[in-house]
Amino acid sequence: MAWRAAYGAEVALLLLVSLGRSAVYAVLTILDMSTRPGGVAAQTAQINPIVVADRPWLDAIYQVVDTLLPVVPALLAVYLLGLSHRRPWAAIGMDLRRRGWGRDLAAGLGLAALIGVPGLGLFLVARATGLAADVQATGLGTSAWAVLVLVARALMNGVVEEVIVVGYLFDRLPRLGWPPWLVLVASAVLRGSYHLYQGWGGFVGNIVMGLVFGQWYRRSGRVLPLVVAHTAIDVVAFVGYAVLAPRVGWL
Repeated sequence: MAWRAAYGAEVALLLLVSLGRSAVYAVLTILDMSTRPGGVAAQTAQINPIVVADRPWLDAIYQVVDTLLPVVPALLAVYLLGLSHRRPWAAIGMDLRRRGWGRDLAAGLGLAALIGVPGLGLFLVARATGLAADVQATGLGTSAWAVLVLVARALMNGVVEEVIVVGYLFDRLPRLGWPPWLVLVASAVLRGSYHLYQGWGGFVGNIVMGLVFGQWYRRSGRVLPLVVAHTAIDVVAFVGYAVLAPRVGWL
């Protein structure tokens, strides 16, 4: 049908200007790392680096731009959802009307604990077995400005990934005739794919995260707790790394 083809084109185009594009580059990155001397374990993956070291004012502009522009595809996803829903934010559970913010916050923090602690253990196992790169979560330092940027970057990641990979895809893929189990798996594999730049450990860990988050969304219809959980996990990872890395050798 024409409408199904239109939805298929919409999904493909949105992903190719957002997280699908990131997945393509991540696949190339893991291929590059795997074929270098020492393999994946000998490589370094930098997240939130300093862009212009000798001009802090210009670096600050880069950091702001790199935090704001990635949100645009998520806003585009919500706009596209608005073509088939009167209240797109409510349709994916990003509103505060249906349930109190306290319940969404509590659920999000619970999910963060459920995913974050085992996730750290999985990363350490992956590093020990040579399946993960040396992930440097930030190079910005621990100044008040750096912490503000890291928290904003964590929120950006949470909004972009959960709105697109969960809220948007769980609405659009069923319209293409995909069964629920395939939607869940596809969403999780996509999430893992654009984390391949961290090595195979990041790939597997994020697939597990995607399966848990996707199943939660299927039961609750709420993306907001997922945004809270994702933001909390990234804040702990980014800020925790900035504080502890200079003091703890294994980080």
